[in-house]
Amino acid sequence: MYKYICSFFATLTLLAGPQSSLAQQWPDKPIKMIVPFAAGGSADILGRILAQELGKNLGQNVIVENRGGAGGNIGAELVAKSPADGYTILLASGSMMTVNPFIYKKGDY
Repeated sequence: MYKYICSFFATLTLLAGPQSSLAQQWPDKPIKMIVPFAAGGSADILGRILAQELGKNLGQNVIVENRGGAGGNIGAELVAKSPADGYTILLASGSMMTVNPFIYKKGDY
C-alpha cells in the first residue's frame, strides 16, 4: 500500500511541475533569412519561396535579406555573429561550407 501512495504523489508532482516552467512560444517576432548571394539569382528565388512557405507553417513573417559577396562568406559571417536566438537563419550552399574554408584565409564562421 505504501508503494502505491508514493507512486501517486510522485505522479502528482511530475504533472504539476511542467505547468510552472512553460517556455515562451517560438517564434514571437519576424525571422530574418540571410541569402548570401545577389538578388534576382536562383538562390534568391529559392530563398523567397522557402521564406514564404516557412512563414505559412510558423505563422510568422520571414524576411529575406540578400548579403552577397566573397562567395557567401559575408552573409555567413553576419549570421554567425547574430544572437543565437533562432531568429536569424542562413540559406547556405554546399560549396560555401565545403570549398570556401580552403579558398579564403579569413573565415569567421
